[in-house]
Parts: sequence; structure tokens; C-alpha cells
Amino acid sequence: MDRRNFLKGLGTLGVGALAATSPWLSAFSEVEHTNDERVRIGMIGPGSRGQFLLSFLSQNPKVNIVALADVYQPSLDAALKIVPKAKTYKDYRKLLEDKSIAAVIISTPLHTHYQIAIDAMEAGKHVYCEKTIGYTMEQCYQMYQKHLETGCIFFSGQQRLFDPRYIKAMELVHSGMFGKITAVHAFWNRNGDWRREVPKSAPSGWESHAPTLEKFINWRLYKESSKGLMTELACHQLQVGTWAMRQLPEKVMGHGAITYWKDGREVYDNINCIYVFPNGEKMTYGSDIANKFYGLEEQILGNLGTVEPERGKYYFEDIDPAPAFLQMINDWENTVFGSIPFAGTSWAPETANENHGEYILGKRPEGDGTSLLTEAFVEAVITKKQPERIAEEGYYASLLCLWGHEAIERGEILSFPDEYKIDYDVYKTKKQEA
Repeated sequence: MDRRNFLKGLGTLGVGALAATSPWLSAFSEVEHTNDERVRIGMIGPGSRGQFLLSFLSQNPKVNIVALADVYQPSLDAALKIVPKAKTYKDYRKLLEDKSIAAVIISTPLHTHYQIAIDAMEAGKHVYCEKTIGYTMEQCYQMYQKHLETGCIFFSGQQRLFDPRYIKAMELVHSGMFGKITAVHAFWNRNGDWRREVPKSAPSGWESHAPTLEKFINWRLYKESSKGLMTELACHQLQVGTWAMRQLPEKVMGHGAITYWKDGREVYDNINCIYVFPNGEKMTYGSDIANKFYGLEEQILGNLGTVEPERGKYYFEDIDPAPAFLQMINDWENTVFGSIPFAGTSWAPETANENHGEYILGKRPEGDGTSLLTEAFVEAVITKKQPERIAEEGYYASLLCLWGHEAIERGEILSFPDEYKIDYDVYKTKKQEA
């Protein structure tokens, strides 16, 4: 989806509501005045995700992808099919030495994000880092502080922040349309081993490292380089929950296990966490990769209605008129027993299957916001203006994942660590002046 259709598709969102719900959209405020600008960008880690991002960046007339860095030649070769004129490096630090490069995209394995991002910002490069931004909460905190210290633009791969259905959904949620939000249930289920094929013979330059190729390619499955489902999937959806609630949870508990894919992996193939907010509201997160029936969704529950932004739909609690079959059952029980039970019909199914809801934007959703996220990053780099709240949302999304993972590992109920709270008044973590 292009930017014009995106803004048009938001429909009735007024300027005030738009700014309150998603102030990071200010990145597009000067877009018409930057048409003659060109920004030179380097990509570090052009693997599968990196190539997906390149597919958008390479179509942006304001972007020149001039360099690629990766230790794995097959990834460089694949990326060169998208940007054939880019210079290639095996050492990302050589890329950072090019003073003509204004910004970098970091799409490497999780455990490498921190050092690359720190080095990039110290080299004066603006940074787009895929989520989760750090391997530990301390790393995330240091990355955010380096962003503040250097003034470099800092984005993370939270594409739902630029997804029209999510933006509109949040405007409706925050307007009170669905009443008091009491819970958020998020899940992402798949059915697959999450493995990638390892070449039978080592690529050129990797002959001496052939025994380590499995862990290099399938880094998501090993603890030294990944924290599994919590850092690879939960980061998107937990941010949706705090976006809706406009606050951080205070406590978290969780459990994980390897119950199906017993193939030598070290990270869990199913996990569940419960996050508890100050007034008792809950956010649950679950992921199972041995069953895909329910797919992925974030269910935002209010006393007046429900929002499912991934499906792009919302539902009100009251259906008027009542479904005919419920009326029939009520009449039947009233005839047989003389009165309807106090708690309502005793064996009638719930009304969810009869409530087909409405599309948030009047149609089925298209895209996921990635193209607009990359476009916003480019605009921010050109104008040298950090969009409000985008770094903070990415930071806290990463912390929620890592915090939940720690609760799973320790088997304890954990409180949010005060030492990692940053000045962010949206979540009431703004530090008071002494």
C-alpha cells in the first residue's frame, strides 16, 4: 500500500486523533518537500528478512542501497539480485567506514544486533534494527541510551505501528467505542519445525566452518543466538497490547516447553505468558508451532465490544435483533420450564458464531505496514527528525518479550525492573525531576 492510499484509507480519522493515536506518522509531514532527496543506505544482514525489506526499499525513489554486509556469501548473492549495483562486504565495520552512507538496516540474528547498532550509531549512522532490538534488557537499554546520546534516528521493525487497520483500531479503542478494556489475548500459532535447509556441502569460504553451519542458519533454535518464540514473534503483538492499554504491565509469569519438535533444538516450541496491569487487567500471550488452526491474532476485549485488528474486524457485544435461534430456544425453555433460568438460556451456544462483525476499514486488510515503516524511516533520515514515540514503543516492546522470557526461564512471577524504565509519559514511566 502506498502512502497516499494509506492516509486516505484511514477514513474519518481527524488530524487530532491521528496525532494522539500514532504521532510517529509525523514522519510523512514533509514528504512532498523531500522528493528531490536521495539517501544512501547500507544493509547489514541481507538474509530472508533483509531481502524482504530490500524489496520495499529498492522501490523507493528516494533510496540508494549502496552497500551490503554479510559473512554468508549466499545471502549476499541473493540480495544482489535485488540491488545489483551495491558494494558488498564480509565485515560490517568496513561498511560503516563509508562516510557517504547515512543509514543502515540491521537484519542479522538477534544476538548480534546490539554491537552492530552501537557501532553504527557511534559511526554517525541512523539505524533501523529488526526486532527484538537486543538479546538482553540491558542491551536494549544501552541501545536506547546511545540513540539519545548520538541523536541518530532509531527505528525498530514494529510494522504494526504503520498498519492502517491497527491505527484505526486504536483510534476506536481510545475513543471509548468498546468501553473499558479489560483484557488483551494475543497468540501466534504455526505448524512447522521452524527449520531452514542447511546446504549439504558448505558454500565457498565456509568449508572449515561446516560443523557450525547448522547453528548459523538455524540460529533461531539455539539459546546462544535466540530466545525463541518470545523474541521472534511476541515482540509485534505485545506492543499492540500496551498500545491499546496505554500502560505497561507490572508483573509477568509464564511457562515454556519443548513438547513436539524434539529434534535437538534448545528453544521452546510452545510458550504462554500472563502480563498483569496495575488495575488487574490481563494480557496473555501464547505461541504453539505444532498447530496452526487459530493462526495469529490480538483480541482486544472491552465491555462493549471486541477488536481483532489482524483480521481487521470489530464486534459489538449486543446484537440487535437477537439471533432467531436464540429466541427459539428461549421460547422452548420458557414453555417447558415455565421461566427462563436466571443466568439465561442454560445450553444455548455463545453468540460469537452469529456475530460476523464489521471491517475496521470497510474491507479485508491488505499488507502489514512494512512498506510504510521503511518509507517513514527514509523520511526521518532525510529530514533528520526522530518521529515522536517510535523509538520508545520499539524499546518497550523488546523489553516485554525479554522480561516474559526471563519469567519463563526462572519459573517465577516477576515485577517490571525499574532500572530499565525510560522517560515515557504515555506509559507513565516518565522520571520526575529531582
